[in-house]
Amino acid sequence: MSNRLWLILVVAGFFNEVQAAENTEHLFEPTLSQFENIYDHGSAEFEDGVVYLQSTKNWFFTTKKRYKDFVLTLDVKMPDVEEFSNSGVIFRGQIVDDLDVSYVIGYQAEVDPSDRRWTGGLFDQGRRKWLYPLHPERSHRDDDFKTSFLPPWGDSQGTAYKHLEWNQIRIECLGADIKIYVNGVLTTHVRDTRDSEGVIGIQHHGSKQLVTSGVTDNIVMFRNLTITEW
Repeated sequence: MSNRLWLILVVAGFFNEVQAAENTEHLFEPTLSQFENIYDHGSAEFEDGVVYLQSTKNWFFTTKKRYKDFVLTLDVKMPDVEEFSNSGVIFRGQIVDDLDVSYVIGYQAEVDPSDRRWTGGLFDQGRRKWLYPLHPERSHRDDDFKTSFLPPWGDSQGTAYKHLEWNQIRIECLGADIKIYVNGVLTTHVRDTRDSEGVIGIQHHGSKQLVTSGVTDNIVMFRNLTITEW
């Protein structure tokens, strides 16, 4: 490689890094002012860079802004509880206003600490349900789902998530191309044309203990949420 070509590549890489930095948002800092609660339940508290979510039923805490093509990264930590706990990240989400009730539907990167081990799978909240991996009863792919580039769900995907630890979720959207990574492991890669833009949302699936007693240790934690638009 000539010195001139090497210099061109270095300069190009530098400007790409500068452009990416300019297009990167830290969505949890310094406050949660970039988010809103469109539901009538659920709460989010922000302390020392960590967001603490709790809710009586399924709930998404969503951004006010809509995003199209992006790379999103965040860390999530699930609670040590006996009752059901589940979470996820909705992206390119659509806000539905149904009479006096608002809710969000759309793509969701699953956080699943159950024995099923589908963290990093792709769920279509409120619509087609499991897009990848395939569920025997709850998968309703349609013409918008074009293809999956990965084989059936395997051990490498199922063991990527580490329960009770901080786990990094990375979501890449470029046109119809969608990728999800868990701790650096590619768990989902599909092409789907249903939505091209929408809101980002972090999920708490609800706590029965909170309903019955008013207190719960079923608290889902998030931190380091950044998004770089392409």
